[in-house]
Amino acid sequence: MPGGRLTIEERQRVASGLAAGHSCAEIARRLRRPGSTISREVARNGGPRGYRANQAQQATKWRARRRKPHPAMPPAAGTDPLAQRGFEDRFAEMMTRTGMPAMTAKVLVYLFTTDTGSATTAELVARLRVSPASISKAIGWLEQRGLVRRERDGRRQRYLINDDAWYQAWQASVQSMAMWADLTRQGADLFGHTSPAGARLSATSRFFRHLGHDMTQAAEHWRQTLP
Repeated sequence: MPGGRLTIEERQRVASGLAAGHSCAEIARRLRRPGSTISREVARNGGPRGYRANQAQQATKWRARRRKPHPAMPPAAGTDPLAQRGFEDRFAEMMTRTGMPAMTAKVLVYLFTTDTGSATTAELVARLRVSPASISKAIGWLEQRGLVRRERDGRRQRYLINDDAWYQAWQASVQSMAMWADLTRQGADLFGHTSPAGARLSATSRFFRHLGHDMTQAAEHWRQTLP
């Protein structure tokens, strides 16, 4: 089942492959899985350095418990349309200020504020008045970060916001912290930890390493305590 969920045994092989320095593409070939399946599995579960088979297995079970089917429904009702649209504009603007592409923010806000948490390309095109290509690009950005997923809806594809969208966004931030920590540590080793530049890089590395550790603990606490 190339497109099915990974088993715990496969996840253990993924962890072993990463520990041995193998790429996601090489691991995928050995497991006879699509490369995108392995790269997405690793990205959403700690990255190459933080991937743990047991944690990935538990996270998958947690997501399965949280996931519910969403019937096709119109956007959220019961609120003043102008007030709702104003909130959506402010929500998208806030996302853009924090680094998300403008069109991507609008798509995510639409999905986030509908009762179903879902939409088709046609629905997004009609609401946002943009081309299907713009929607496709925005959805691709969101999928890469584990914020949305797609499901077949007859002949169409429906895009749904993931129940753990913000957990995935937080994990992406943790991976960024790890990259900063690793590279600045390499710089400290290169310049020497006792030199001014090396000491500065070493302090930066320690900061991001501890910050990433604290962020990981906070995310796990949230995931364990959320009803």
